[in-house]
Amino acid sequence: MNNYYYKILLVDDEPDVLEFLGYNLVKEGFTVYKAGNGRDAIKIAEQTIPHLIILDVMMPGIDGMETCRELKQIASLRRTAIVFLTARNEDYSQIAAFDAGADDYIPKPVKPSVFISRIMALLKRFNAEEIVNNNNIISLNSLEINRDNHTVNYEGQKIEFRKKEFALLWMLASRPNKVFTREQILSTIWDDTIVNETTINVHVSGIRKKLGKDFIKCIKGIGYKFETLPETGK
Repeated sequence: MNNYYYKILLVDDEPDVLEFLGYNLVKEGFTVYKAGNGRDAIKIAEQTIPHLIILDVMMPGIDGMETCRELKQIASLRRTAIVFLTARNEDYSQIAAFDAGADDYIPKPVKPSVFISRIMALLKRFNAEEIVNNNNIISLNSLEINRDNHTVNYEGQKIEFRKKEFALLWMLASRPNKVFTREQILSTIWDDTIVNETTINVHVSGIRKKLGKDFIKCIKGIGYKFETLPETGK
């Protein structure tokens, strides 16, 4: 992976943190931008269109959660990954982060080697998402999902999916490795229909029976994500 290609925006109200993390990212070859608060982060993000934004949660003005929500509303940043880096590692904070639209969550303190490893993994995810056609076809290794004609082909075989199964599969596969909360899934796939979380479980089970159990992973207490698989196996 050619790191110089990737632009990363660091957002933290502590100058020492910005300097420390920025130094380690620059050393790995990344192009790094910095902001000390949420408002500046939004302006810089719109100007630079970074591949990845690393957000602190507790900041003056608008906090990281609200900053994340506003960033997610900007069309030009649709493909930008957002990760929270914070000392608040309680379960409720992680759930709140995913609810706000974050793609990952890294607790402080973190060793530079671990930090860089997590960032590399996130950017590999970015690469995987670029494989997703921005129109109506998702092509990931031996899996192709076509929303125009409502078809799924896996390892050369056409597989039939019910309407809601297909919609759920499309939602998860459109953002490989991103965790979708159960609330996000229910509000997107079932709109105002009165259903519960058991409905999601049933549809996930249906997809797994047709594609195998490895594609969709349950994140306990949060929701589900679609995992990209090697070309050679399920």
